[in-house]
Amino acid sequence: MAGHSQFKNIMHRKGRQDAAKSKVFSKLAREITVAAKLGVPDPAMNPRLRLAVQNAKAESMPKDNIQRAINKAAGGDAENYDEVRYEGYGPGGIALIVEALTDNRNRTASNVRAAFTKAGGALGETGSVSFLWDRVGEIFYKPEAGDADKVMEAAIDAGADDVVSDEDGHVIQCAFENVGEVSKALETALGEADSVKIVWKPQTNVPVDEERAQSLMKLVANLEDDDDVQNVYANFEVDEATLAKLSAA
Repeated sequence: MAGHSQFKNIMHRKGRQDAAKSKVFSKLAREITVAAKLGVPDPAMNPRLRLAVQNAKAESMPKDNIQRAINKAAGGDAENYDEVRYEGYGPGGIALIVEALTDNRNRTASNVRAAFTKAGGALGETGSVSFLWDRVGEIFYKPEAGDADKVMEAAIDAGADDVVSDEDGHVIQCAFENVGEVSKALETALGEADSVKIVWKPQTNVPVDEERAQSLMKLVANLEDDDDVQNVYANFEVDEATLAKLSAA
């Protein structure tokens, strides 16, 4: 699996239990509000809002919280958030992409830059690393959706480009512009997905040792801890032995 996926698996196993649910829900609510404000406040008529609500449900966000975030946009009293992408290099020259929703660009840029600097990295200009990535749709199903063959068949029929299945579940990838169509077809065959996202997929991954992996994990964790940061992506790769050590630590 790709380095970013390995890292995210560690964070799912370790970080989710440690992270405050209020922070997670706050970020999910912000995305729901922005999606509802940019389109209509109806998930059935607004693809981005539908994905945001679906991902909130996957995190066990209460229905009342979800509806409150939608109503906030519909009522016209929601803050104005800007979608901002930051790009730079972390320890060992690892490329990172940071996506944020912010009502104060200066504050967010300062916080992101400080995190990079503290880790021995450097924040770059927009476009400085994104050329190393592809924008793709990523649809996740838990193992209960079916075995690898069943999911693969459904993914092919739905028009997906790739499937990675392991003990944690099934990750289905497609062109980002087709994610709505592919996810609907998969829902017919496999049921509702656990998450549907638009992500940055690195074209190649850079191998890192244990020390470098720990530094990168700390940098990503610090970035994700910022209230304005929604997603962080890094193009690194960790061997299985090191991954096992980090997972057990």
